Amino acid sequence: MVENSASPRGQPPALPPRGTTPGAPGPRERRLGGHAPAARLTSPALGPAEIREIAARLGIRPSKRLGQNFVTDPGTVRRIVTLAGLAPDDVVLEVGPGFGSLTLALLPAVRQVTAVEVDPLLAAELPRTVSTHNPSLAERLYVLTADALRITSLPGQAPTALVANLPYNVAVPVVLHLLATLPSLRKGLVMVQAEVADRMTAGPGSRVYGVPSVKLAWYAAARRAGPVPRTVFWPVPNVDSGLVAFTRREPPAADVPREDVFAVVDAAFAQRRKTLRAALARWAGSAADAERILRAAGVDPGARGESLGVADFARIAAVQTKGSC
Repeated sequence: MVENSASPRGQPPALPPRGTTPGAPGPRERRLGGHAPAARLTSPALGPAEIREIAARLGIRPSKRLGQNFVTDPGTVRRIVTLAGLAPDDVVLEVGPGFGSLTLALLPAVRQVTAVEVDPLLAAELPRTVSTHNPSLAERLYVLTADALRITSLPGQAPTALVANLPYNVAVPVVLHLLATLPSLRKGLVMVQAEVADRMTAGPGSRVYGVPSVKLAWYAAARRAGPVPRTVFWPVPNVDSGLVAFTRREPPAADVPREDVFAVVDAAFAQRRKTLRAALARWAGSAADAERILRAAGVDPGARGESLGVADFARIAAVQTKGSC
């Protein structure tokens, strides 16, 4: 659920009238981004000196607990916007906008940016930053002070694209949660730790293929979209980053509940060096039951989870759910 929100001008929102649904779009939300941009505009980017000045003025030090590493290179944010493949009528969801460097680059390219920021100081400052650097685009910005992992809906226009520099410690859960919660999201480009990018985009048989790979594949086709050096961040992290692009697609088995498929995936990789017969024994009730289900699904009981694609896991779940073994 949304914890709090700020208007485009950075003022706290008025309480909804009695009898209205919290989080329902009000007049301001409906007005925001109501018209597609007539032409691509340019927006100045924040450099290292400007970001440090804002941080000093607000008394903010990057939080390791919140996974805060801020992009200070204007070229990097412009590259992200280009690689995201955005259209003028897209509504972008940005998680963790921080000081607004990527936000400023996104605003000229799309209809609206909904920025979700967990840090209340940064959330309150973001509209002022946009108004200072490009006031003509301020009405395209909507800011929510919230934890992205707790969002169940968003006010205003439904987002069509996720573009974000995600905190390392919650990157995969955030992407999976948003894809599950916001069906309007059709595509995205996220910056994550390089190692996480490899896991998110790995295919069956890869050394790093695992739970994130399979679960993301349930929702979307994902690929690596390029590396990002650690030197573009403040503070400089101990690892490099990578860009992951994804495009939503239909799940491989629409008639099988996602939760059932993901339960099989979790069980298969909890003991990834074991055969599926052994790894799924607890999930199925016994090793014999696991073997019976696997054979009915057309999967070798002696195989390991890392050799299966998302469609294979869906077939296993379907056999168990429909009791056809």
